[in-house]
Amino acid sequence: MEQQIAAQVVGLGGATDFSIWQLFLRADFVVKFVIILLLASSVYSWALIFDKFKLFKRINQSTTEFEEKFWKSKSAESLNNSLPNNIDDPLAKIFKQAMTELVKSKSKPNAIQTARVERTLEISTDVALKEIQKNFTFLATVGSTAPFIGLFGTVWGIMNSFQSIAISRNTSLAIVAPGIAEALFATALGLLAAIPAVVAYNKFNSDSARYAARIDNFCKKFLIYLKMYTYLLRSVCSTIIIGF
Repeated sequence: MEQQIAAQVVGLGGATDFSIWQLFLRADFVVKFVIILLLASSVYSWALIFDKFKLFKRINQSTTEFEEKFWKSKSAESLNNSLPNNIDDPLAKIFKQAMTELVKSKSKPNAIQTARVERTLEISTDVALKEIQKNFTFLATVGSTAPFIGLFGTVWGIMNSFQSIAISRNTSLAIVAPGIAEALFATALGLLAAIPAVVAYNKFNSDSARYAARIDNFCKKFLIYLKMYTYLLRSVCSTIIIGF
């Protein structure tokens, strides 16, 4: 019996090679497609992870620098004039757009001017957060679907193994092992793609929420500053007019 099994193993040739490359080459079209899809998803997920990690590191640093400049500046106008038009910080962009609207509506009554600036802040914040959260959906999709895609490849590989048993009428492990190995390889790739994507999505979603709260706090403080500034400015103007 042992000699028969040994002869079958020899006849299988490369089927006893369980390297990753050989597992891929022996797989049929469906399993190969699953493997390629999972590998591509994993590579793109890691590219997004590194990109978002650098993004949050950069904007947190630049926003801290902008907030320090804002509270140390003599006035919002002077700070706005000192900022370059192509500034890359999201909060600084929101501030510049709000200041642009403030200048446009300075001839309007206080309530209208404040409402227009507040609306500009809301729109600018929404645009900035959408840009920051870009491709988050891809990470969430990979994290939720990759295990099932890998499981599909596993089921397909096991089906092929059972077909090999039926055709050869031999239940030897040497006959079913290659197909089972291919199937398990697809499952492993599914987990390999899903786990980092889920962890990264949760982390970046949390970072995005913290940054959104940071923007919201600044916008509220800026509106308070704006209301006080316009009130004092109009009070001074009224006093001057009455004095004349």
